[in-house]
Amino acid sequence: MFDSHAIGSRNVGFAKRISTHLAAALVTFCLLQIFIVAKMGGSLVLHLGIIVAIGGFAVAARGLERRWQMLDRSDLSHSGLALRFRRDLLQLWVASLVGAMLWIPVAIIFRFLFG
Repeated sequence: MFDSHAIGSRNVGFAKRISTHLAAALVTFCLLQIFIVAKMGGSLVLHLGIIVAIGGFAVAARGLERRWQMLDRSDLSHSGLALRFRRDLLQLWVASLVGAMLWIPVAIIFRFLFG
């Protein structure tokens, strides 16, 4: 049987799934940053930097979420969307993990310069 509602909502799962991954990646990003800066003897300046980094991550995450809302309304095939989804997930998690790790050299340099 042909169900037009099912066809129109066939890709809704991707937008919802990306939102879930974005939330988890943001929490992971925040926790890693806080842990790393605290272990490196973080100063007030580094903690303020964390706030700026989290804000930047949140803005980028919202852009990715909007992209997937638009892709859900597109006429792309399920396999095309699945490929894009996997690529975006890989980029999201790499950015979340590697981005948090960037505080290590920043904290080392900050400690070297300012004691």
